Amino acid sequence: MPQPLQFDVLVIGSGAAGLSLALTLPSHLRVAVLSKGDLANGSTYRAQGGVAAVLDDRDTVDSHVHDTLVAGAGLCREPAVRFTVQHSPQAIEWLIEQGVPFTRAEQPSDGPRVAFHLTREGGHSHRRIIHAADATGAAIFDTLLGQARQRANLQLFEQRVAVDLITDGQRCIGAYVLDRARGEVDTLAARFTVLATGGAAKVYLYTSNPDGACGDGIAMAWRAGCQVGNLEFNQFHPTCLYHPQAKNFLITEALRGEGAVLQLPNGERFMPRFDAREELAPRDVVARAIDHEMKRLGLDCVYLDISHKPAEFIKAHFPTVYERCLGFGIDITRQRIPVVPAAHYTCGGVVVDAQGRTGLAGLYAIGETSFTGLHGANRMASNSLLECIVYARSAAQHIHNQLAQVPMPSALPAWDASQVTDSDEDVIIAHNWDELRRFMWDYVGIVRTTKRLQRAAHRVQLLLDEIHEFYSNYKVSRDLIELRNLACVADLVIRSALQRKESRGLHYTLDYPGLLPVATDTILTPTHAAVHLLSQAQ
Repeated sequence: MPQPLQFDVLVIGSGAAGLSLALTLPSHLRVAVLSKGDLANGSTYRAQGGVAAVLDDRDTVDSHVHDTLVAGAGLCREPAVRFTVQHSPQAIEWLIEQGVPFTRAEQPSDGPRVAFHLTREGGHSHRRIIHAADATGAAIFDTLLGQARQRANLQLFEQRVAVDLITDGQRCIGAYVLDRARGEVDTLAARFTVLATGGAAKVYLYTSNPDGACGDGIAMAWRAGCQVGNLEFNQFHPTCLYHPQAKNFLITEALRGEGAVLQLPNGERFMPRFDAREELAPRDVVARAIDHEMKRLGLDCVYLDISHKPAEFIKAHFPTVYERCLGFGIDITRQRIPVVPAAHYTCGGVVVDAQGRTGLAGLYAIGETSFTGLHGANRMASNSLLECIVYARSAAQHIHNQLAQVPMPSALPAWDASQVTDSDEDVIIAHNWDELRRFMWDYVGIVRTTKRLQRAAHRVQLLLDEIHEFYSNYKVSRDLIELRNLACVADLVIRSALQRKESRGLHYTLDYPGLLPVATDTILTPTHAAVHLLSQAQ
């Protein structure tokens, strides 16, 4: 029987959160970082806008905190918000030390207040978004990955799909991981395990996220006995490119920060009718306004127009958007951009504290996988990458402090696939994948009703039963693992949405259009105990 691979720290996920944690850990630790596809296939690489931080002497921590609380519709946990914002300058300084090439500020006549160009996005009262042109995520990812490749203690694994966490009844001691090249499941032992798998936007038919955003970490943590919180709050980015050949291409909010306006086909602006902040209103407001106008007029899309700005300004500030749109025949210096809302960000997740600790000893969750309380009922633009860095570094420090107390786990149960066979009915996976994402879009989308949610609850239960039967009898594959996780998270989203009897932030229901007097989080607790899976077919 093969022996488990042993690591001090197992990091499941290779985006900004996972790489930041791995790079912050002491260099003498043996650290594994898993990517279920290619390393550059996560959400970090596609992030355009930037990182929100208090960097200008005209800005303050209190102002950033206030803006975040307002955007979060009264549901942010203020200690988490203040913790994140207070650590924002150090987070940016650390990224700069790693070599991230943020865009430099032009030299004004009275001298620069900050060394880097800062832009403004929806919900922010100041220019506080530090960025690398309009490809900030790629700049951060490439820099962190370059640093990780130089660390002898870090082992980077591609094409590895985590199947489930392993516990001993008291703490997490590792994970079962599918090696896609071999088609076999390995047992990985770890003193500490970190979930940094991103969000679950692929639970919806239309999304700005890459293929891997399937809620894997949330589902694995739930099955291991961890609480989840506020999963009813799914952020729909207002402006994704609408084009038959475009896939998952987000049009950064920074365009609106620099003066782009939303228009109907006839050229009429509509945001002034919905909010005094117009195009710079928070994302939930803008997405609902677009959804309303599209349904009212039967439109396939609306339009985002920045063509009134100088062409050289557009090309210099938004080279990625300019080139990508030009590839589809749209010259944004002269033409409007067709846009639609799409599922973008999971504001809820695995419940954690300021150190990223879950309720299961030895298990941490960071980044979009986690629920820290920062985002409340609606994430404010560019706070997500900040959360990744701040909590990754906090979790790394906590792990460092606990090292002496935690020995390497031993006697992990090996994966047992002796009771399963190869599937000859993979069409079931494809059919269920499509059905799940379609009814989630139709029934649990931007605007909800109790009847729609109940229909979704009925459908997801049938799918869960079918998927469980399939999982118990056939060998695992990436598609099956992702479908199993998506169905689990869809169920949690629906259950959370049914519990909230109000409209707040990203959760808008026609049956309860008003706000309750007291804002409370939706926390779901598993009824099962945290136990390791002895075999796939158990």
